[in-house]
Amino acid sequence: MNPDDAFERILEALHAAVLDDALWPSASTLIEEAIGASGSILAVSEGSGDEARVHFARYLYRGESHPDRVREYFDVYHAQDEGIQRVRRLPHGRLTHGPELYTEDQRKTSAAYNEGLPILGCQHGLTARFDGPDGLRIVWGAGDAVASGGYESAQLRLVRRLLPHVHRSVVIRQALAAADALGSGLAGLLDSERIGVMQLDRDGRVLAANGPALGILRRGDGLTDRDGGLDAVLPADRGRLQRLLARALPDLWGKAPAGGSMTVERPPRRARGRPSGRSRLALHVSPVGDPTADFGGRRVAALVLVVDPERRPRIDAEQVAAVLGLTASEARAAALLAEGRSVLEIAAATGWQASYVRRLLKRIYKKQGVSGQVSLVPRVLALEALPRD
Repeated sequence: MNPDDAFERILEALHAAVLDDALWPSASTLIEEAIGASGSILAVSEGSGDEARVHFARYLYRGESHPDRVREYFDVYHAQDEGIQRVRRLPHGRLTHGPELYTEDQRKTSAAYNEGLPILGCQHGLTARFDGPDGLRIVWGAGDAVASGGYESAQLRLVRRLLPHVHRSVVIRQALAAADALGSGLAGLLDSERIGVMQLDRDGRVLAANGPALGILRRGDGLTDRDGGLDAVLPADRGRLQRLLARALPDLWGKAPAGGSMTVERPPRRARGRPSGRSRLALHVSPVGDPTADFGGRRVAALVLVVDPERRPRIDAEQVAAVLGLTASEARAAALLAEGRSVLEIAAATGWQASYVRRLLKRIYKKQGVSGQVSLVPRVLALEALPRD
């Protein structure tokens, strides 16, 4: 295939991948075949030095992902790779031959160059760095040339023609993923004045918070946004909260995030000179969107709902019944659960037996196709964003 035909086919594939990241492997395969590369890698990061964080890294060979190779390189060699700092300083869009990122001595002695890069098949490959939105850094690389003589001039010309289109495709995909990350119902929760709502990025930093959540953070009332990241005020809850967030936030290696719930203790108030006990905040953390579909873009990655028992939201049980297709009893139980009440508290408020409340909740979970409270409560609270007739 002549270079012009290859260019047009690749361009068409990149445009399709913008709308569906599942098509990115097909586009990468076309590029590899056209330039004679043994694979390709795409990585997105930000920061520098000890502050550098890699958000996304994928190595593909003929459309197949090889996460074990990427994990081995990042676990063992990335931190000591001498070429990384030079990659970060590359001018936007400049194509660079891999060995040029290392000194002559490093090419002889560097473990990253001689052991790590061969794992990815890109010791003698090509690298280009691009500026991304919001300070992100995008790196695209082609693996070693299939031909023993290395890359030919015609292949290099084709790569240079493609680079701006590869960059544009990644940036647009990041933007689309960010726009699609929240459904209208969850996004509308930010307007709620009865439920604390926070949107977190993939590093657990608070991107947005509504009025009730901002009040809690500013008062340090159990939660704080220390250095921009969500944290518990009291040491006893910090470890549990960070573990909960770690499970809900995207993993570099594609591990499926999972939601969860917990309660957070709040500093006691003083009444007549004595500290008074206070009810704990209830937190519900839910992953948002497909963590593999954003190419490492900065987007909302998790939603945190905070229920303050001292300011319990009053959930409309009739609306819950109408929207979720529940009976009156089921809707009342679901509404009280979403208000932050325990099974025993629901039983006390309704006059039902605790065993009956548990049976009701099991029926609700089955009807809604969810595994438990963690999945049900955000769904009920999201009704706050719907208009009321």
